[in-house]
Amino acid sequence: MQWQTMMFQQDLFEPEAARSLLDQLLVDSRLYHGSSDYKKLLDFIVKLRNFAPFNAMLLQIQKPGLSYAASAYDWRERFNRRPRRDARPLLILWPFGPVALVYDVLDTEGDPLPADVNFFQASGDITEERMMRFLTLMERKGIKHHYFDAGDCSAGSIEQIRKPPAPTDKNDKTTKVPSEYLMRINRNHTPNVQFSTLAHELGHLFLGHLGADQRLNIPQRPRLTHAQAELEAESFAYLACSRNGITCRSQSYLADYVDKHTCVDDVDIYQIVRAVGQMETLLGLTAHTRYEMPKA
Repeated sequence: MQWQTMMFQQDLFEPEAARSLLDQLLVDSRLYHGSSDYKKLLDFIVKLRNFAPFNAMLLQIQKPGLSYAASAYDWRERFNRRPRRDARPLLILWPFGPVALVYDVLDTEGDPLPADVNFFQASGDITEERMMRFLTLMERKGIKHHYFDAGDCSAGSIEQIRKPPAPTDKNDKTTKVPSEYLMRINRNHTPNVQFSTLAHELGHLFLGHLGADQRLNIPQRPRLTHAQAELEAESFAYLACSRNGITCRSQSYLADYVDKHTCVDDVDIYQIVRAVGQMETLLGLTAHTRYEMPKA
């Protein structure tokens, strides 16, 4: 029997294997060293909302300029279309894989596409109710929040408020006190602005700027300069907000960065897209491209 499933945005391979794959693809393709190319990549990941950020990047590397892609199952069930006989499949990673095949719209045939072909439109304005739901989900992972009263120029921050004690010896595995974090959010901002603050601060957390966290699957990373950390966090916030229909100040930040810089060699693209996928999973904002389970 064949089963349909959703593509959950989680760690699809072991981190080192996925990292090695992406590094090799980027080296071979010689892409995304220029700041304008980097911004185009981020825009593509925003547009291809029906795939996890990491997989959207893999598709852009394989076929730059791709407008829309889907699995053979989705083409058949949602659009009454099918891959052409000579269609060239594109590879993505998935949890049941190691890989799954998807097809560019140009490599399919069948019924005309509807005007709103992308069934995964961003969900629009963030309401107070949605913000509270996000904050509740964060609390379950040890990320507490506090609303503070301040002027418009003060948005928020995040800090670690409890750090697990170091084991008494390297073989001691009995102490399992998880880390806790506190995110401060300006209560006077609108929910949309509060969401962009939440995204920026979660960016710092999931990108390892506060240190590694095994429970949250946050890697240990080399210490970054303030400018590098802010570029990563702003890139993270831009993806997280834009993929969910929210305009944020990160757009202006990145546009200004592109105007003033010609390269982005210090940006760790892998960590950014992986971290955005972690946030979308945590907050229930995952994409829903559907697949058939492999036959036994």
